[in-house]
Amino acid sequence: MVKTCTLAAAVTLLAAPLVNAHYIFNILMHNGQQVGGEYTYVRKNTNTYMPSFFEIIDTNDLRCNQGATSSGTDTYEVQAGDKIGLKVFNNEFIEHPGPGFFYMSKAPDKVNDYDGSGDWFKVWESGPTGSPTTNEGWPTFGQYTMEFQLPTTLEDGEYLLRGEHIGIHENHVGKPQFYMECAQIRIVGGSGTANPSPLVKIPGIYSRSDPGLTFNFWGGQGDYVMPGPAVATL
Repeated sequence: MVKTCTLAAAVTLLAAPLVNAHYIFNILMHNGQQVGGEYTYVRKNTNTYMPSFFEIIDTNDLRCNQGATSSGTDTYEVQAGDKIGLKVFNNEFIEHPGPGFFYMSKAPDKVNDYDGSGDWFKVWESGPTGSPTTNEGWPTFGQYTMEFQLPTTLEDGEYLLRGEHIGIHENHVGKPQFYMECAQIRIVGGSGTANPSPLVKIPGIYSRSDPGLTFNFWGGQGDYVMPGPAVATL
């Protein structure tokens, strides 16, 4: 009995870090400061802080996470050119190696009524700055937020801001981990001269054979290829 209990305790201790390593970007950042609380301006999903896997890449859940809804979500106003981003919940941080992204999609009218079925463009990405087979090679690793500066050329209006991080530590067993959420923002003061290209639909940005989703973190060779479209020219 003592041995059984000891073994059970050991399994629990080993499993704990795996659970704690999951994360969710459910807090909006504006000009370096947190605004609101969890899910104030970010659509709440039914997947909580758990990762999604390949089964999501051809579904609408890839847009804003599984079961995401605008119900109860407020829209936050920002100026074109402001710094914007998302923060990990519960004072946690990004605990897996991998790339980070922001995509945007302009709503036809009120973003609260928009399902993300229109055009998207990638506005920012963070890839490896060192070896892609080390945690330290990824600038997002160990960070509490992902943030970037909104282009001043964007058209005024309401947008979905989709933040995403992909954990690549289980790519070698066919299980890249997708963490994505959508904030609702209203942009004012933009010049409106942007003509984002390329434009994409979500789903439609990933395939199971993408090099960035199959790259072996545990000893892969060569350069890491960022998944999804190129960062849009504006």
